[in-house]
Amino acid sequence: MEHLPVEVVGNILSRLEDARDVVIASMTCQKWREAYQKHLHTLAFNSNDCPAYRDITASQLEILITRTIFQTTGLQGLSILMDDVDEFNAATVIAWLMYTRETLRRLFYNVRTSPNVNILEICGRQKLEILAVSHSSITGVEPNFQRFPCLKSLSLSYVSISALDLRLLLTACPKLECLELVDPEIAISDAQMTLELSSPTLKSIYVEAISLDKFMLEADSIERLHLKDCSLEVFELIGKGTLKYFKFDDVIVIHLDIGETVDNLEVVDVSNYAIFWTKFYQMISRSSKLRKLRLWDVTFDDEYEVIDLETIAVCFPQMNHLSLRYELRNGVMHYGLQGSTNLENVTVLELGWTVINDFFSHWVEELLKRCPNLRKMIIFGVVSEAESHEEYQILANFTSSMVQLMRKYIHVEVQFEYE
Repeated sequence: MEHLPVEVVGNILSRLEDARDVVIASMTCQKWREAYQKHLHTLAFNSNDCPAYRDITASQLEILITRTIFQTTGLQGLSILMDDVDEFNAATVIAWLMYTRETLRRLFYNVRTSPNVNILEICGRQKLEILAVSHSSITGVEPNFQRFPCLKSLSLSYVSISALDLRLLLTACPKLECLELVDPEIAISDAQMTLELSSPTLKSIYVEAISLDKFMLEADSIERLHLKDCSLEVFELIGKGTLKYFKFDDVIVIHLDIGETVDNLEVVDVSNYAIFWTKFYQMISRSSKLRKLRLWDVTFDDEYEVIDLETIAVCFPQMNHLSLRYELRNGVMHYGLQGSTNLENVTVLELGWTVINDFFSHWVEELLKRCPNLRKMIIFGVVSEAESHEEYQILANFTSSMVQLMRKYIHVEVQFEYE
């Protein structure tokens, strides 16, 4: 170890997850102390990883963090995540940021202060590439002054911000590629709750727990779109056909319009979502490059609708991963299995039930017949306490039918996951 260059020791210390471990390790010898002071590039304080932070007062913790940061030079990554910790003095936190801002590339900030610290004013016009802010308030954004010329990733969690300031903030990030919004408190002046965002460089967006009348996103370079636990009257995406990944998880959208952005879709993942299948299919039908389709716990606005496997096989010839779980009914299920076109490229098949019935085994068997090159099948089931002999018998019949079926398809790896 004594022959390791001091720069390598600095890299080793930078990979420790908690600042407390870094300080302890730096006491090994004078060389490691030098590595800590001159070659450390990443430092993290996390109250969840180190419960001892909760056992001391906020002022004591401020002193501890201050001493640790101020003994370093050239930090590129700083993470200060203080959940369930009392408010810090704003002047102290500002001193941390002012001391490190010229070299910082990555900042993960979750600190409650009194008064609120304006992160944008302190860290703007610097070299930040990743900025994640939680439990804070952002006001009075000035794109010309609070500009982030190098920022590629922005995450705002439980942040209070106006719709105008959010738009201006995106304008202040000319190289932004990734945006995350988690349960933001968005102040909107209009009577209609409308949020309009625009970024020509944005490639990925994740939005969780927002409720709006209208959410319009204009992003010419967008590749990944993921919405979770959102309630929207209207969602509109304006792009130029670059979208590759589309995921909706527990989302309510009355009117969905992703326009001309679907031609290059490779993944469509929809779960806990009520869909009008005919309209939804028309929306994604031009996605001839689709490789994965997941429709999980979906419900249909029309009770007579069904996912038509024949249409899926014809329109998505490159698909290799198919995941389906929805309520099976006799007549509707039979219609969905009509046709003879095989899913030639499907190698992974995920099937599930919420309420098991005698139709499920037949459905699985028919799908296996339509996937001649299948390599792996995963069955997901919900098993509740049976209340009658008939319910036990249904599960027993399914088990027997699966055993018989697998004897026919010995080349297929089968897994079962129950909850």
